[in-house]
Amino acid sequence: MNPMLEPRIEKVTVNIGVGEAGERLVKAQKVIEMVTGQPSVQTMSRTINRDLGIRKGMPLGCKVTLRGEDATDFLAKALEIRDMRLPVYSFDPEGNLSFGISDYTDFEGMKYDPEIGIFGMDVNVVLKRPGYRVTQRRVMRRKIPRGHRVTPEEAQAYMKENFGLEVVE
Repeated sequence: MNPMLEPRIEKVTVNIGVGEAGERLVKAQKVIEMVTGQPSVQTMSRTINRDLGIRKGMPLGCKVTLRGEDATDFLAKALEIRDMRLPVYSFDPEGNLSFGISDYTDFEGMKYDPEIGIFGMDVNVVLKRPGYRVTQRRVMRRKIPRGHRVTPEEAQAYMKENFGLEVVE
């Protein structure tokens, strides 16, 4: 098979949405750093919602982006928590997949801390083929043809082959 057509994991993004700044956000950052082993970044509000008291630029959550071997290792642990089973609707038309983990204590070695509480998280996996950088570079930017994009079926096959994932209807 052509090595330029094999999908690979571009990145894994782990996100905890808190909805407010303050002590809860600091605790969420602590949790996400314990689970991933990487420093986190705060996510900021892009819009205004007066009913919820949200202003533009207000911190609402935190995230960590993992790449390379760190991403693969974390994804294997996260899928183990989900019993290596994901529903088919977890895959989007671009071949990416997203799923949630309801409690950080499900990870191996994590214990419940009453000071922190319970935090769940979202895990987003981006699958790309080599050569996709053409769409993101500054000089000579081009579009990628449809045949080079990862389809949901190819993403499911990749996850089954490399992680032993079972896709449930």
